Amino acid sequence: MSKPIIAVPADIREFDGTTWHAAQNQYVKAALKVADVMSFIIPAFVEGNDADAILDRVDGLLVSGSATNVHPTLYGAEASEKDGPFDPARDATTFPLIRRAIERGIPLLAICRGIQELNVALGGTLATEIQEQPGVWDHRKPADVDRDTAFSIRQDVIIAEGSCIARYLGTGRVAVNSLHRQAISKTAPGLQVEAIADDGTIEAVSVINAKGFAIGVQWHPEYWAETDRPSRSLFQAFGDAVRDYAGMRAAA
Repeated sequence: MSKPIIAVPADIREFDGTTWHAAQNQYVKAALKVADVMSFIIPAFVEGNDADAILDRVDGLLVSGSATNVHPTLYGAEASEKDGPFDPARDATTFPLIRRAIERGIPLLAICRGIQELNVALGGTLATEIQEQPGVWDHRKPADVDRDTAFSIRQDVIIAEGSCIARYLGTGRVAVNSLHRQAISKTAPGLQVEAIADDGTIEAVSVINAKGFAIGVQWHPEYWAETDRPSRSLFQAFGDAVRDYAGMRAAA
């Protein structure tokens, strides 16, 4: 049996005066090397994508992190230049994919920007520039350091007892690499909080009564998926869910 395939929505990037549909290497590499699945990178368009046509052809959905932010108008807030950069084509691509993947029971793993998209797609809101809020840590990526140092594992999250993610990571404290300026503010009605940081920042969620694997994390398990046990466990669990879904599709 050939390897199952997941969809990875692209970011829009501008290089050399032209537009590219791009996905970061860490995500597709972790999918290949740790989850043991293949990836299709899905072009990002403001209009024209057919979520069901895409999902008909894949066995899972990985919504990656990005340097861009969800546009505030999508959760009822005013947009300011400080809240950017934005990527409207990615927003328009991921939201229907997230909703339909959940409805169809297609395995979903949402990371960093992905957890924020998941929350907004299901009716939640985001807090911007959280480091400016009283009592909230500065979760931003450190400046002027190499990439490995910036993504080093240095912060604990507290995994809720009885949560979905506890099946793979255990309960209590787990060390992660959480880098972000925005975070979940109002949790969407369809989501359950799975993990928080010591400052109260929501770091993981799951879809309530999901038909299949449907988890979002604010940290970056893709970066050290080959060497860090919790990161590896999360990608392996996603890969197992994708294989199970592919097997059911083949048997249908």
